[in-house]
Amino acid sequence: MSQLPERTSQANWGRMAVGHLGWARNAVGAGLGIAVAGAVTLLLVGGRAALLPFLVAPLGASAVLVFCVPASPLAQPWPVIGGNLISAIIGLGAGHALGDPWLAASLGVGIAIAVMSLARCLHPPGGACALLCALGATGKVPWGAAFMLPIAANVFLLSGVGWLFNNLTGHPWPHRPPRVPLSPQAAYSREDIQAVLADWNEVLDVEVDDLDAFVQALLRKGAGR
Repeated sequence: MSQLPERTSQANWGRMAVGHLGWARNAVGAGLGIAVAGAVTLLLVGGRAALLPFLVAPLGASAVLVFCVPASPLAQPWPVIGGNLISAIIGLGAGHALGDPWLAASLGVGIAIAVMSLARCLHPPGGACALLCALGATGKVPWGAAFMLPIAANVFLLSGVGWLFNNLTGHPWPHRPPRVPLSPQAAYSREDIQAVLADWNEVLDVEVDDLDAFVQALLRKGAGR
């Protein structure tokens, strides 16, 4: 009896590591994504490696989203690519236009959030890209358009590895919400879900179709008891 808790703990640890989106899978995927992005970008910048970064810090946050929560609306290909690149351009533009790092960083991040929201590519690391580029453009050696090369290479390469790795490990990316027939027990419609979300007036990091599929599965589970 004394060893039962230990065995249970070991079983839970194993499921956490290799189960549905287990930490081992996520860590391997993110590590591969960063490794490929860094190696290929280093080759692309070539002789300018002393002047251009081969990896940018916001890529680490993008890797967490792409490999750990691949179903999140914030982790889809368009938010990853568009959110990072649009924000980087805005940050560079703000830095060169304003000159002051405090002002450029503040306005750059704010404008980037607004544009990402309007373009439907909201991606949290995009805010970091805008901040990084705004500060870089107002530094002692101002960043120019050439800095978009490593940033773009990083983003596209990470997305490519994310697409390959997620699909090979059973998590379609871009995410496709499951399509399920309406349960006879369901006394609601998809429009009801949208109405409730509108009443809550909150941003939930989940698609309406995913919420619908979850409720349908929950109803079927309850009906099968």
